[in-house]
Amino acid sequence: MRSVFIDIEGIDGSGGTTQARLLARWFESRGWPEVVLTCEPTDGPVGRFIRRALDPEDPAAVLGDAVFPYLFAADRRDHLDRLVLPALERGCAVVTDRYTHSSLAYQSLSVGLAEVAALNARFPSPDLAIHLVLDPEECLRRIQARGRGLDRFEALDRLRRVQEAYDAVVVHARASGERVVRVDARGPVEAVHARVVAAVEDLLRERG
Repeated sequence: MRSVFIDIEGIDGSGGTTQARLLARWFESRGWPEVVLTCEPTDGPVGRFIRRALDPEDPAAVLGDAVFPYLFAADRRDHLDRLVLPALERGCAVVTDRYTHSSLAYQSLSVGLAEVAALNARFPSPDLAIHLVLDPEECLRRIQARGRGLDRFEALDRLRRVQEAYDAVVVHARASGERVVRVDARGPVEAVHARVVAAVEDLLRERG
């Protein structure tokens, strides 16, 4: 089988981590020789530092928002070189919970879309980016139900701004020739998964 690279996107609380995990299991159920489930920020050295910097209780959280586009770009370079590109060369199905579109949405709030796009211009596009769409109010309710503290991107006003930024990212990505599908993230997890799978099946059917 040919390799395939799928990116799951959406604002915090929209269910991206769950849907990425379910999609990886779906690929395994189809008998894909090897499936790689990954995420950004990664578990690499830069990714671990980013997670610290997003935690308001950590001393690293003093970093300004304008620093994050460069940190995420560095983490993404490491992610590609260390994991994603070798997996694709082996013919794997790679499912990532966040990739370039997250940077374009979140970091464009601090430095603008053009600058973030330039930082990420050399990174390969996924075969398919799936954007989970859910009201910010519902996303915040889901986040609060987890029972942990909020990071710097998880306030309601910030979630609304990121949702608007994602709308602009979809336009930008499609204009650049990327395949992007918006998926309704309302309802039971299984129903959302079925919508995600339908988008992936369309891609695989076209590729034969």
